[in-house]
Amino acid sequence: MTGPAAPAGRAERPAVVTPAAGPGGPYKVVVIGTGFSGLGMAIGLKRSGVHDFVILEKADEVGGTWRENTYPGCACDIMSLLYSYSFEPNTGWSRMFPKQRELLQYIKDIVDKYDLAQHIRFNTEVTGSEYDDATDTWQVFTAGGEVVRGRALVSGMGPLHRPSIPDLPGLASFEGTTFHSAEWDHSYDLTGRRVAVIGTGASAIQFVPQIAKRTGHLTVFQRTPPWIIPKPDRPVTGLERTLFRRVPIVQRGYRNGVYLMQESFVLGFKNPRLLKAASSLARLHLARQVPDRDLRRKLTPDYTMGCKRTLVSSDYYPALMRPDVELTTEGIAEVRARSIVTRDGREHEVDAIIFGTGFHVTDAFEDARIVGRHGLKIQDAWKDGIQAHLGVTVAGFPNLFLLLGPNSGLGHNSMIFIIEAQVRYVLQCLAMLDGAGGSRISVRPSVQDKFNTWVQRKSEGAVWVAGGCDSWYLDRNGVNRAAWPASTVSFWLRTRRLDPRDFQIETASS
Repeated sequence: MTGPAAPAGRAERPAVVTPAAGPGGPYKVVVIGTGFSGLGMAIGLKRSGVHDFVILEKADEVGGTWRENTYPGCACDIMSLLYSYSFEPNTGWSRMFPKQRELLQYIKDIVDKYDLAQHIRFNTEVTGSEYDDATDTWQVFTAGGEVVRGRALVSGMGPLHRPSIPDLPGLASFEGTTFHSAEWDHSYDLTGRRVAVIGTGASAIQFVPQIAKRTGHLTVFQRTPPWIIPKPDRPVTGLERTLFRRVPIVQRGYRNGVYLMQESFVLGFKNPRLLKAASSLARLHLARQVPDRDLRRKLTPDYTMGCKRTLVSSDYYPALMRPDVELTTEGIAEVRARSIVTRDGREHEVDAIIFGTGFHVTDAFEDARIVGRHGLKIQDAWKDGIQAHLGVTVAGFPNLFLLLGPNSGLGHNSMIFIIEAQVRYVLQCLAMLDGAGGSRISVRPSVQDKFNTWVQRKSEGAVWVAGGCDSWYLDRNGVNRAAWPASTVSFWLRTRRLDPRDFQIETASS
């Protein structure tokens, strides 16, 4: 819901898009995005008997982050057996860790199976949304000048969709090619080029080994080294696929085993001493793959494991050992027309700069046009920091539901688990609203405040806050606004059954 402001004024309203089944009336639900969140919501609606909904998608095909990210080596760092809908297992995964194309195909297959294409409006970018108090509907503005109306609005855009590019001195003067990993320029041939990679996060450790094979010289500019553990990737055998297909309980057992393994990391988030075994594995991995003592020193984190997302890779360190690859940690002083100058005064000549610098998360809504009841802007509601009840509902914004909203992010397990729990929660909200004959449902401010007090209390002493690093979990004041501070089981329990006392249901006349 970010982008330019919606059309100003009310004198000349853009055309209003209404459902074919009910001319002049709003959709029951408007969903934004066709990634795992938006499609999961759509499937949930259809399975609950709701078919009067529309999905708005800015691109010309589905996929969300797995459509957007096409950089070389793009893959999921959660095993394929877990990174999929629980109700829609894929018996044909080719590898334990799925690559981008296979995940995108899985998503497309889901769209076909559940006949979701009929609900999707492609090439429809949302630029803002406003709650109309007079009609108790959300008016969703699009870049094409239309207004799509809905009784409820569900944002399935996810937290990682706005690329973050650092404001480097002189960057505008650079005469070479620049692009972010999430906006990969496949028309630019890296062969033989002098390439700079800025950033060493989850995307960079995947594409660096791939492009290092082609570039003439590759310079990796690292600010903070990540904790990296070996990636236990391998092909899924034909026997395994046969068992998954013929004996579904086998695949369910695999999935549960992977889930429990990933979930065990949460114990160390509150008590980092429990992560000693994992950090020892990471140090051993580094020592085995990087015999160069000076390089190993640069690649050794000085913060507690888990403070940032722990990464998995078995080919990143070997790529840095190549003679035509250089790791620099001195920090960037400025960018010139054809070079990058580090703080030690050294000038690195480069033809292209690739940013692997992640996304806007805690500040993703700073420019968003989202207006709730009585003209309440999201920026005013979140002037003290982004927050929502269970990452889903925001006080003052009735009938608005966020999927993967504030404090529902994970650093250790599959986000699809959280998505499914939140979808069920939203469906309960909508059912309760219908059952009460109301026109708007909103979380009580006291409930949201109580929940966020719990989040911050639970975050005290946790590795994200006390681990000695800066991460996308924290806002500019060092407050955890992104991470769920407990186990995914606890999230499931909290969202499993809606408490009617948490919400206020009203009619248009109230």
